[in-house]
Amino acid sequence: MITAKELSKLLGLSEAAVSMALNGRPGVSDATRERVLAAAREYGYDFSRIKEKQFEREHAEGNLLFLIYKKHGAVVADTPFFSELTQGIEAETRGSEYRLIVRYLYEEDSRAMLESAKKEGCAGAVILGTEMSEDDLTLIQNLPFPFVLLDTYFEGASYDSVLINNVQGAYLAANYLISKYRTQAGYLRSAYPINNFSERADGFYKAIRKCGLSPSRSIVHHLTPSAEGAYSDMLELLDRGEPLARCYFADNDLIAAGAMRAFTERGKRIPQDIAVVGFDDIPLCGYTSPTLTTVRVPKQEMGRAAAKRLLEKIKDGHTPPVKIEIGTVLIRRASA
Repeated sequence: MITAKELSKLLGLSEAAVSMALNGRPGVSDATRERVLAAAREYGYDFSRIKEKQFEREHAEGNLLFLIYKKHGAVVADTPFFSELTQGIEAETRGSEYRLIVRYLYEEDSRAMLESAKKEGCAGAVILGTEMSEDDLTLIQNLPFPFVLLDTYFEGASYDSVLINNVQGAYLAANYLISKYRTQAGYLRSAYPINNFSERADGFYKAIRKCGLSPSRSIVHHLTPSAEGAYSDMLELLDRGEPLARCYFADNDLIAAGAMRAFTERGKRIPQDIAVVGFDDIPLCGYTSPTLTTVRVPKQEMGRAAAKRLLEKIKDGHTPPVKIEIGTVLIRRASA
């Protein structure tokens, strides 16, 4: 009985080519496929394993996974931001033959969960990588099905990614503040190391430099990226008498809302004393007092783009990886 590896050596073909031929997958010519199958039959290759794999694929190909990776708790899947991402994915896959399954992927048990996903099988996955670092990619690099990373991108990884243009959005916000208030903008920065926020920092400081200002002179407060966390952190900073900026860009709307509440409770008027711009444009922005100027992220469009790209990869697994960036727009309200 011969193995696939031995067949590849015998025929002078790559192991990948032999695997594609044996499994009936595209990527090899008809002549090569016939040559591999003829040799496999002649030398007693065990086709029963191929049939088992084909059976698994046939019974799994109707499922897609939306995996929400959670590492340090900054991602909350029941917020409007992530529910709109899900709606976009569902809208794009609704007309296909696939059924969408949403699951959490916690850092502490991610390996076990992914092993389970491998055994169950699926046609592909959209992986929400907001909290991922490049080191976490080792968890997903050997998945046996195509996947698309959503809301993150890594220069050193050849994976398909869909995300917003974080640099552009933060640049728009900071440039608006500097132009309107004629002063150095401050930064309400996330205390958690998230890739998106690093890109927003790039955009913020790009605007600072473009306006002829020194990045080192910007007042930066590191706050927990949640409304309650940012509120508590900012209260502590205010009570310590920390220097304040005239205007601030915040890494997300929750940080902005929490900081605004703290400013107000300590007697600061918004925007007369301190102006604030957020990022995301979640529904909360219309209910803060005053309403929050922010950078709008087209969340459903992000979800749809990720799902569309995944369906393309399932149909043709040999397309090169792409990075899809969705543009942002500044929404002016009363806070700045």
